[in-house]
Amino acid sequence: MSTELTFNEDGVDVVYEGTAFELEKGLIEDATGKEYRDVTDHEVLQIVAEDPAFDGEPVRIGDVL
Repeated sequence: MSTELTFNEDGVDVVYEGTAFELEKGLIEDATGKEYRDVTDHEVLQIVAEDPAFDGEPVRIGDVL
């Protein structure tokens, strides 16, 4: 099962193994020690999934927004 990430200014909407939830911007910043826009999609996947499968190169949230 795949993990879906949808980025917005307030955080990330996640669908992980069929469960939908939101990771708030502040939580992501606390978990990574970085400003939200400098965090990559790969770093968010590491927060969500125990053993994430990365696809392609990491992309900064700031580049997606």
